[in-house]
Amino acid sequence: MVEDGFLTAQEAADELGVKVGTIYAYVSRGLIRSRASQEGQRHRQYSQDDVTRLLVRRQMRVNPDPAAKDVLQWAAPVLETGISLIEDGHLYYCGIPIEEVAVMLSAEELAALVWTEDAANARSLFDFRRHPSASKYRRKLQGIDIDRNDLFSLPSFQIILPIAMADDPIAFDLRHDSIALSGARILRLLTSLAAGDVREDISLAEMLQRGWQPGDERSIRFFDMALIICADHQVKLATFAARVAAALGTTPYSVINTAITALSGPEQGGYTESVEVFLDEVKTPDQAVEVICSRLRRSESIPVPGFNNPLYPEGDPRARLLLDALYAEYPNSPAIVLGRAIQEAVHALRGEHPKMEFALAVFRRHFELPPGSTLGIFALGRIIGWIGHAIKQYRAKQTIQPRIRYTGPAPQRQT
Repeated sequence: MVEDGFLTAQEAADELGVKVGTIYAYVSRGLIRSRASQEGQRHRQYSQDDVTRLLVRRQMRVNPDPAAKDVLQWAAPVLETGISLIEDGHLYYCGIPIEEVAVMLSAEELAALVWTEDAANARSLFDFRRHPSASKYRRKLQGIDIDRNDLFSLPSFQIILPIAMADDPIAFDLRHDSIALSGARILRLLTSLAAGDVREDISLAEMLQRGWQPGDERSIRFFDMALIICADHQVKLATFAARVAAALGTTPYSVINTAITALSGPEQGGYTESVEVFLDEVKTPDQAVEVICSRLRRSESIPVPGFNNPLYPEGDPRARLLLDALYAEYPNSPAIVLGRAIQEAVHALRGEHPKMEFALAVFRRHFELPPGSTLGIFALGRIIGWIGHAIKQYRAKQTIQPRIRYTGPAPQRQT
């Protein structure tokens, strides 16, 4: 082998299992870089990196999973997860159908299952005596004129996370038990902030109920369900951002802040806002068909946002869980009646089923949560998955470094 990461033509051909002439063809097509050897221009050397990349690509076409497992550096970022699985139109958390998880577990128990593989650890992890009160951080937000409605928003979460990290003596302890405890601390803190000035010796769902629906104890199970359905959905973009942050060895607080930053962008935040705008347009149930047809005539880029998840041909199970429960429990609620009318109209006109974003928008309106809190409830639930992914990435000790292909002007080489 030639030194400094380059091969002879024969060595490159042997690695790829091709003839030497094929190597020359790869060079002419820009697939393998070459350079002159010390013996002169007639003797060339060929990039080991490029040869390996071609070998990986070939293996991935034949059997992608084993080939991609350890090749994040070759622009094939396949990340392992044991949290959620989408298969045949169904969603599973840790191998359990989401429909069963929503009945069997609380949000805290799901977090404990994801983080420690044992739901029974929830009582210890989320014991309020192990975590600082949110009152200090609530006062800080009030000191910069953030009002109560804005407490349930991504910017408030992002302001508080660095301050809470500085106060947390275990923030930089990346052992498994400490990460799980930091995750519980983050989730309790942000939930308490979102709920407002309520007791902290109660569950996450109870805090949200006390803060936003104090007269309706039935809402506790719905807040719990909303957190659970948002917990994870394989590796979406914000989750990938969380994995990258964890791969760099940042604290769980920074991992969550990075993910929230990604979540606030147009891919998720903008789409969620478009769902809210669509619901605003349909002011009464009998206007649903008219508004949908108007949007179709205007050729909107997404004519009916909040519907048609291609991963679930028969409908998003997360949306179905939440909407069916809301329809059954609150059949006469104006927000529920409107949501149901829109769902039926979209299905009649386009044959599409609601996505989770639509269900969360209906949920927010029924429980009279402030504008912008749809993403807030989503982020609180998704912290369960983000911490789980961080734990996986910390353990892997693996750099996420996709390969970059230069597409700029050709270098002006010296002659």
